[in-house]
Amino acid sequence: MKFLDEAKIFVKSGDGGAGAVGFRREKFVEFGGPDGGDGGRGGDVVFEGSGALNTLIDFRYQQHVKAGRGGHGMGQNRSGASGKTVTVKIPVGTQVFDEDKQTLIADITGPGQRVVVARGGDGGFGNAHYKSSTNRAPRQHGTGHPGEERWLWLRLKLIADAGLVGLPNTGKSTLLAAVSRAHPKIGDYPFTTLHPNLGVVHGAGEEFVLADLPGLIEGASEGAGLGTRFLGHVERCRVLVHLIDGTQDDVVGAYRTVRRELEAYGVGLVEKPELVALNKTDALAADVVKKKLRALKKACGRDVAAISAVSGDGLKALTADLAKVIRRETPAEGGREAALS
Repeated sequence: MKFLDEAKIFVKSGDGGAGAVGFRREKFVEFGGPDGGDGGRGGDVVFEGSGALNTLIDFRYQQHVKAGRGGHGMGQNRSGASGKTVTVKIPVGTQVFDEDKQTLIADITGPGQRVVVARGGDGGFGNAHYKSSTNRAPRQHGTGHPGEERWLWLRLKLIADAGLVGLPNTGKSTLLAAVSRAHPKIGDYPFTTLHPNLGVVHGAGEEFVLADLPGLIEGASEGAGLGTRFLGHVERCRVLVHLIDGTQDDVVGAYRTVRRELEAYGVGLVEKPELVALNKTDALAADVVKKKLRALKKACGRDVAAISAVSGDGLKALTADLAKVIRRETPAEGGREAALS
């Protein structure tokens, strides 16, 4: 299944049905009076979060969503049927924006969360509604209110417990494949990963969701590379795993480049708990690894894990530490479900 994290769709709720003009015509009822029923209400368009979806690819092929129209009123005070409400399933973590892509309408953060994005029009009144002491035989009726119609932008920000960040070609996809059953694309060139990949990791007797996110370059907070579309997925992660390629000369510069972009993007990304790991240590001499670990520890102010996603060195300890941090950051009441809802 192809991954799509942004889509534009058109939604239209149902129009309200028209009221009826009718009069009682029964034998032995001399003054029957008006009996036109009201029109039915138009159907709504509702978005509902679904944990079974993780992409917006369906909206590339179905870009128009329309609810049912309300039925017209009839004689004998019969009201029209309400229009059919359309419920659209969208992935958990999807934000719904107005056409300007700036006005946030809804943020779907939990399975089963529902939001009405277009309300159906009210039905028109039948002539029985206009009956009064001075107007015994009204012939006016309501035509029904039109439904709402609008263009909306859907933007998916994946919800994962932890996210892998770093410069391109640092081994994030290889790490995800090594610690989970995910099968991301792996290549020896930058920007192998063009969209996020998710994998379930087992560590310290627990399991959590790890996201492999596209590589970050300098200027990403201003749109360079995959830019803000990459950083948007980082917002949902509770913990960041900052992966650094140990084979490059300036590991401290690589660390600071990513941190600057996280800080420039805002929304508290630099405040998230972070684990720093030096990858590809299998290709380095032991004394070189120690030297780079000391430099990174001084730069970030915390211990740095030495790992190799290819050989598996240090991965067990890294996933165990990651599980502990995630457990600490997850609200106690209701666990993960409470945090997502």
